[in-house]
Amino acid sequence: MSDSVSTATGSGATSGPQGSGTPPDRRDPGLDRGAVVLVTLGVGLDLLASRWLMDQVPHWLPPQASTAAPLVDDLFGLEVGIGCFLLLGCTAVMVWTLLFDRTGRYDRDDGEPIEGNLTLEITWTLIPLVLVLLIAWQAIRVNGQLASLGGKVRVAGAAEALRLVGLEGVEEIAAAGGAPGVDAAAGAAAPDHSSALRPAQAGSAAAIAQASERSTAALAAAQRSSPRAAAGATVASPPAGPPPAELGPVVVIARQWSWEFIYPNGVRSGELHLPLNRPVRLRLLSLDVLHGLSIPAFRLRQDVVPGSVIDYRLTPSREGRYRLRDSLFSGAYFAANQTDVVVESEEAFSHWLETALASPLVPNPNLASDLWEQRLRQGNRGWATVAPAAPPLVNAPLDATAPHAG
Repeated sequence: MSDSVSTATGSGATSGPQGSGTPPDRRDPGLDRGAVVLVTLGVGLDLLASRWLMDQVPHWLPPQASTAAPLVDDLFGLEVGIGCFLLLGCTAVMVWTLLFDRTGRYDRDDGEPIEGNLTLEITWTLIPLVLVLLIAWQAIRVNGQLASLGGKVRVAGAAEALRLVGLEGVEEIAAAGGAPGVDAAAGAAAPDHSSALRPAQAGSAAAIAQASERSTAALAAAQRSSPRAAAGATVASPPAGPPPAELGPVVVIARQWSWEFIYPNGVRSGELHLPLNRPVRLRLLSLDVLHGLSIPAFRLRQDVVPGSVIDYRLTPSREGRYRLRDSLFSGAYFAANQTDVVVESEEAFSHWLETALASPLVPNPNLASDLWEQRLRQGNRGWATVAPAAPPLVNAPLDATAPHAG
C-alpha cells in the first residue's frame, strides 16, 4: 500500500508541473545569425534596386531642356527611390510570411496575446516622419533654387490685363484682321506694330518688375552641380563670363483655345521661340478662364489665372522643339490647346525675330477651331460648350507639321 502511494506520489511529483499547465523551461536561444544575415542581404538588395530605379527617372521623361529640369528630376527620383524601397521591403515581408510562417491547415488557435511594444511603435512613427521631412526639405530647397515665379498683380479683367502689359488694342486688332493702317489682305507691307503696342502703365508695371526681380543664376549653378544629366541628350553648358542679359518680358496670352506670344519688339507668334542659355521672363495672362502653361521638357508648369498678371522665369538649356500644353485638361478643346517651344542659338533667334517682324499678320493654325467646325457640321449636338475665340493673328504661325522632342 505504501509502495503504491509512494509510486503515485513520485509520479505526481514528476508530472505535476506539466499537468498543472506550468510552461517548461524555455531558454533564450540568442541572436539568430542566419536571420540577421538574411535581413541584411534583403535590405542591401532593396537599396540597390531602389537606387537603380532612381537612375531610370530621366529615361521616363522628355529630354531635360531647361536648367530647372535636373532639379525636378532629382526630387522626383528621391520620391521614386523611397517609394520603391518601402514597396519592395513590405512585399518581401509578406511573401516570406506566406511561404514560411503559415499556420497549419486545421490550426484554429489564437495568436500570441501581444499587448504593446513601445520600441516598435516609436520606430514606425519616427521612420515615416523622417522620410516626410526629408522630402519636404528637398522640395523646399529645389523650389528656392528654381526661383521661377515672380510678381503677381490682380486686375479687374482682360482689358485691364492687356493695358497693364502694354497691349491695349490687341484684341481689337485681331478682330479687325490686321494692324492699324495696314491692308491685311494685300500683305505687301510689314504691319506697323508701334501703334498696337503701347507702353505699360508706369506704376503697375513697376510693381511687377519689383516683385519679380529674382536672380536666375541659381538655376545654372544647380544644373552644373546636378549628379545626372538628361538621358541621351546633350545639355549645353552655360557660356563662360558674365550671365547673358534677360530676355523679356515676353507676353503670353492664353485664351479659349490658343496661345499667343508677343515679344518686346512687337513680334506676335503662335509658337514660343527662346534663345539657348539665356534667362527669359514670361508675363502670363488669361483672357477668359483658368489655363495651365506646361512645358514637360522644361519640367515647369504654371497656372495662368484670369484676373491676374503673373511673371514667370525660365532658362532653356538644350536646343530643340518641345511641346507646350494646356495642363488644365477638361475635354477635347483643352487637349487641343497646344503649341511648340523652339529653343535655338542666339544667332538663329535674332534672325527669326528679324524675319518675323517683317512678316504680315496671318491667322494662327488652331485645332480647336477645326473641332468646333466639325461639331457644327454634325448639328451642334452633345454637351453644351463654348465656341472658341477667333485664332490670333500672328507674324510667325505655328508649324503644326514640325516634329518635336517631347
